[in-house]
Amino acid sequence: MTAAATGPASVSFPALGTTASLLVADPGAMDAARRVLDAELAAIDAACSRFRPDSELSRANAAAGAPCHVSTLFAEALDVALHAAEVTAGVVDPTVAAAVTALGYDVTFAALRPQDLGPARLAGPSAGWRAVAWDRPIRRLRLPPGIALDLGATAKALAADRAAHRAAQAAGCGVLVNLGGDLSVAGQAPPGGWRIAIADDHAAPDTVARPTVGITEGGLATSGTTVRTWRRGGRRLHHIVDPATGDIPAPVWQTVSVAAVSCVAANTASTEAVVLGERALGRLRRAGLPARLVRVDGTVERVCGWPEDSVGGTR
Repeated sequence: MTAAATGPASVSFPALGTTASLLVADPGAMDAARRVLDAELAAIDAACSRFRPDSELSRANAAAGAPCHVSTLFAEALDVALHAAEVTAGVVDPTVAAAVTALGYDVTFAALRPQDLGPARLAGPSAGWRAVAWDRPIRRLRLPPGIALDLGATAKALAADRAAHRAAQAAGCGVLVNLGGDLSVAGQAPPGGWRIAIADDHAAPDTVARPTVGITEGGLATSGTTVRTWRRGGRRLHHIVDPATGDIPAPVWQTVSVAAVSCVAANTASTEAVVLGERALGRLRRAGLPARLVRVDGTVERVCGWPEDSVGGTR
């Protein structure tokens, strides 16, 4: 979206292995909001990056078998990941690190060789979130030997929520934060709400019209299987893993977009839907979450009041 002189202003830049976008309802508040976002991104990367040997996550994984104490931010991110596992009955689970690594996603996506012809390995079912010994009051974590965490998408969604709310306070106006499809809004939205364009095909040129929705509060997340992909042994793989098998789920949905009270809640539901396949429709209806699901053949399913497609917006 292009900022008008008296309307919202926006900026986008690389962060956390994806693209971060910040929109503010008052252009004069951009600097204040950007400082908050930069601080939040740096903090979540230092706490939860799987690819930084100095991150808290890497140190905790390396200490598996022994207890370690963690920071308040890491504790919050772990709480979010464990709650996501609990509410999804383990469908979205932080103990999938070994499975994701075995499939070939063992370096940042920018460093990944998407066309590597080597075979993919399967690590088998994940240990499950209940295997994690977490003493929340004293922030002491103990991972059983051989188990590693991947906080992945839930940490990114948490960063979007934290940054949006803190930036809105600092800026004194409505703020939207989008971290590669994990989107959170806070403060007073512009008239008509923030208009969000949903990308069904991320390889499509920017000139292609995309369906849009308007949001005024909470979060929206899109999980998909077409962007972070690579090939191993003739298979096209992606970053969403079924903890029950250690493999990618059967191909049912190309993208799933969900609106919820927070970006964390939306991301948890959209990731769960990709793994559940056809069962996702019933699950989303029971949860009462508006969602738009695009099948691999391009047909669209909508549940819980997600509006019919219109075009024009930003994402």
